[in-house]
Amino acid sequence: MYNKITTIFLIIFLSTNFISCSNSKVNKSKQSDSTNEEVMVKSKAGPKVIIYKTKADYYYNVPVVLSKDKEEIVSYPGIKDIYYKGELAYPTKLNDNFLLDNRGIDENVAFLKYTYEQYRQLDKTPTIDELFANILDNDPITEMYYCGSQFDFKDLENQLNEAIDSNQLASFQKLK
Repeated sequence: MYNKITTIFLIIFLSTNFISCSNSKVNKSKQSDSTNEEVMVKSKAGPKVIIYKTKADYYYNVPVVLSKDKEEIVSYPGIKDIYYKGELAYPTKLNDNFLLDNRGIDENVAFLKYTYEQYRQLDKTPTIDELFANILDNDPITEMYYCGSQFDFKDLENQLNEAIDSNQLASFQKLK
């Protein structure tokens, strides 16, 4: 009887350890797969690079993003959100009148009557209704390209200017 109990206990003990070990190997394998996927995603992630041209000079005007039907504002900056690297988030001027976005716009951008300078001097962020009433142009873009992530570039401005100068914009995703 003692041998039977010992044998059963030993089988249960060994089975539990075997199952535990094999589960941890599976979990480690799954963890390493997920870590590899995360690394791959992170290498593709990062701030979006958007370059664009406008039909008029909106360089100093604050952008907002509209819904696709242009009936409502879906994204807008607070008065403290108009800075990029400690400076007002004016777009970066590139060759051939292209601008590099520093605010996070897309093809549904609209520009407000407010300049960055006027906007930063406000006491509080205007309401959505006030912002909507102050849209200067709700269809200002003539050309826009998504160029990937900032991590895809070693010298962002120079590489973008080279692509513009050599008519290589077709290598980017045309948004408009």
